[in-house]
Amino acid sequence: MSAGLDHRAQSEATLAVVQRMEAALGANSNDMAAHFHEAFVWRGNVGCGTKQGLAAFRRNWQVPLRAAFTDRVYQTEQMIADGPWAACFGAIEATHSGVFMGIQPTGKRVMIPYMDFWRVEDGRIIDNPVFVDFAAVLAQLGRDVFDGEGWEAFDRGEKLPPAPPGSAS
Repeated sequence: MSAGLDHRAQSEATLAVVQRMEAALGANSNDMAAHFHEAFVWRGNVGCGTKQGLAAFRRNWQVPLRAAFTDRVYQTEQMIADGPWAACFGAIEATHSGVFMGIQPTGKRVMIPYMDFWRVEDGRIIDNPVFVDFAAVLAQLGRDVFDGEGWEAFDRGEKLPPAPPGSAS
């Protein structure tokens, strides 16, 4: 078998592992050990934290997310795989039913944008760098974490973007 076919087969196997895990998450499975390696690390952006191991992932991510947001629908827009790595982006549509970042339940439907990257080893996910856009979720719930200074104001023409001295705009 050529190296190209080996790489393709590895990419397909990686994608299958991630798709099985994503289906289990969507089904609210509490048995995630089949999908995650013993040395699993979940590495989230600021506001999400880092989880060392499956127990920490469950206790400090999966359960709090389920407590804050019910009726979740995972909407993966695109998924790709390259050797031992897979990645996707999408959003979770959910109802704000529990306390989230100090905000009492509003009953609002929100979109929770995310980007996920996974590295698979021995048929299970071992590394999971993640970006979850909690700033977007908070904005949907009425809290502007940028205090009006978000750069979207440049896009809307409400503010002029700063430029370094002497640069052309």
